[in-house]
Amino acid sequence: MKTNNSPWFWIPLLNFASGLPYAIIISVSVIMYKNLGINNEDIGIYTSLLYLPWVIKPLWSPFIDIYSTKRKWFLSMQLLISIAFLIVGLTIPLSNFFVISLAVFWVAAFASASNDVASDGFYMLALEKEQQSFFLGIRSTFYRLSMLTGNGLIVVIAGYLEQEYGDKQKAWSYTMVVVALIMAVITIYNYFSTPKTETKIVENETESVPHKSFGVVFATFFQKKQIGIALTFILLFRLGESQLLKMLTPFLIDPIAAGGMGLTTQDVGVIYGTFGVISLTVGGILGGIVISKDGLGKWMLPMILAMHLPIVGFILLSHFHPGSIIYVYLTVIAEQFGYGFGFAAFMMYLIYVADGESKTSHYSIATGFMALGMMLPGMLSGYIQEYLGYGNFFIWVFLATIPGLILSRFLIFPAAFGKKSEQE
Repeated sequence: MKTNNSPWFWIPLLNFASGLPYAIIISVSVIMYKNLGINNEDIGIYTSLLYLPWVIKPLWSPFIDIYSTKRKWFLSMQLLISIAFLIVGLTIPLSNFFVISLAVFWVAAFASASNDVASDGFYMLALEKEQQSFFLGIRSTFYRLSMLTGNGLIVVIAGYLEQEYGDKQKAWSYTMVVVALIMAVITIYNYFSTPKTETKIVENETESVPHKSFGVVFATFFQKKQIGIALTFILLFRLGESQLLKMLTPFLIDPIAAGGMGLTTQDVGVIYGTFGVISLTVGGILGGIVISKDGLGKWMLPMILAMHLPIVGFILLSHFHPGSIIYVYLTVIAEQFGYGFGFAAFMMYLIYVADGESKTSHYSIATGFMALGMMLPGMLSGYIQEYLGYGNFFIWVFLATIPGLILSRFLIFPAAFGKKSEQE
């Protein structure tokens, strides 16, 4: 579909609208509930369940292809997300805010997952193939900027309001209203900036819908070579990380008497929203560069180690509790850089698993299993942390990375997969 709407005007904020809700629902909700007095067990289990829409996304995403247009879908979903965040903000002062806000976050999570599917589909329909390749970097950049906004700016705003009002409920209520307004403004912008018509290109139809039912496409994914080991690896690779992500913010915020680091909400927002995101971005870019230069085979093990070894830093923090915040900065920088660098290898392996006929649908299924591998361990993380204490919990998290590391040595794939010359 050709359009007079320049992609430069609509691609940035369309992708920003995908990343911001995800950051708020998955990451910022943990900080919010911790500050509002919810215990670690409940935070771990209930915020992990918010992954579920991304887990089952492959099962209902075909409806987005069948009914209406991609543009109508993502505009409707972005509006629904805006309303959901507004309702969360309005319900925080209520006595039963936890149950109500979780229910509304669930609605927002399903809307966000649907928005992702529709936005990705619209991107492929609205641009020629050459344009799709050119704007991949722009999409990634603005997705990361949205994560910076969520994990950094929004958290800093909440921390500032906490200090300003001396009332955490009021602070987070206003913060969620601000998030709702931001999403509403983005939705209005996307309404006017995105192309108004959609037409299917015959070439795309023959590639993406090769006259197969969804059931057949789904079944062929499980007929791939070495699929058992591959799925076990996908499920276990993030076993440690899934628990770390849920309990890391509570660790940083909890007082030293409770085993935490005693940081303020603003401190956490600044740490992750500045140096953390910069390190994550640099690590991700470098990871893509080395894979494109030498292939996945050479870098798989070093990149996995780079992703998991920084956990040692949190083990040291939890045992020694150094007085200077600089040690927290250094640990987070190492952890985020290692995550960005190492996760590139994991995502490239998912592309390999999905490669072949129906690769778009198969990639969606693979990422669904990835989300499942994040959701289930995360649900138990709060209970494990409360039982072990922070110091022993981080040791457990480090040990939980070993199964994925061992399984990676049994994976079979072309050593040069991902290398630039092969992709060309």
